[in-house]
Amino acid sequence: MNKKTLLQKIVARLADEVVLYTKAARAAFEEATDEQSRADNKYDTRSLEASYLARGQAQQLADTEQALLEFKNMVLRDLGPQDRVEMGALVELTGKKEKAMYFVGPKAGGTEIEQDGQEVMVITPQSPLGRQIVGRKQGETLQLEVGATKVAYKVTAVS
Repeated sequence: MNKKTLLQKIVARLADEVVLYTKAARAAFEEATDEQSRADNKYDTRSLEASYLARGQAQQLADTEQALLEFKNMVLRDLGPQDRVEMGALVELTGKKEKAMYFVGPKAGGTEIEQDGQEVMVITPQSPLGRQIVGRKQGETLQLEVGATKVAYKVTAVS
């Protein structure tokens, strides 16, 4: 799987999200400042709720813009079986019945990208899964908590 192509897809997805969040933030701001949103009485909280929504949308936009910037500036290294998982690594984990691909990125954890017919999920080193994967090598096994049970996964590829 080509990491550069994957990175380009992540950047494109984040750029699309910036456009959507910009529209949403603008709409929420207009709602919060609209004359119709003014409180009719002391129990009317429409304006307050609209301002909370506008603030949340603006924060989501800022976070996504920061993630986009960090992914655009990301330098990818080719990694092999002897290398440890680090930022920019593409990692394949295999369990008893499943296989999953992860890309270790600086932000935007949970973003899913399809490439070569396979789903790749972005994880960050700060996430619970990221903390367990970063620093591992191909062939190592780790225990992940799935609900109340621990499931063994093997790092089957690092690139």
